[in-house]
Amino acid sequence: MQIKYVLGYILPLQFLKNPTFCPLMASSSSSFVLTGGWTHDVFLSFRGEDTRNNFMDHLHATLVQKGIHVFKDDNMLRRGKLISSELLKAIEESRFAVVVFSENYANSCWCLDELVKIMECQDRMGQKVLPVFYHVDPSDVRRQKGDFATAFQQHEEKFREETDKVNKWRFWRVTQFTKEWDDFTIKMNKWRKALAAAGNLSGWHISAVNGGESSFINEIVQKISGDIQPRGVEKNLIGEDSKRCFGST
Repeated sequence: MQIKYVLGYILPLQFLKNPTFCPLMASSSSSFVLTGGWTHDVFLSFRGEDTRNNFMDHLHATLVQKGIHVFKDDNMLRRGKLISSELLKAIEESRFAVVVFSENYANSCWCLDELVKIMECQDRMGQKVLPVFYHVDPSDVRRQKGDFATAFQQHEEKFREETDKVNKWRFWRVTQFTKEWDDFTIKMNKWRKALAAAGNLSGWHISAVNGGESSFINEIVQKISGDIQPRGVEKNLIGEDSKRCFGST
């Protein structure tokens, strides 16, 4: 079987003949091998209004100072309702993804679409996802409670309002609305699944009682720069079995 190296993958040549083929959409049994050809060390996913000028700015600066190549969108590629192909490509080509969950993270369809893609890359490409729970409870992320529940309610209300405006000019209103609602429900289920999966990953919980942000930033940078968790970095790292953040409540 003929193969060709493309963007860090070894692909069967027959797949390259199909211009619509995407390695990420292939099943786990498909014949491609990840070779580690990453373009970026880290992709940062965050809600700008919550963290751009504080935690995220400091984290980004510290990563860059350590010589780590960071992709930080900061809304530069956000020019429409749909997530851009450039942003999707940046996620695919990043070795690590740091996802900073904050109060208004789930208010953004962009952030949620980013998260879906990130979790797909974790499952299919071995991307390492590092969640940071920035003044939010990890269980709220995992179970879509609190601010995250409110965000989903707002997404649903906004969808209904926009759809009603459009459907006033349609003769096939009921049928079309049903299809659009089904599509939207599928999208929301993907968001929920991604939040649940990310909420179960080991990460860092930053809160008013957990100490200063600088220590968390240093640990995140050490985790990334060392590729594997260095010794002595376990102090603030939380995991699925941690009673402090991942209890049964």
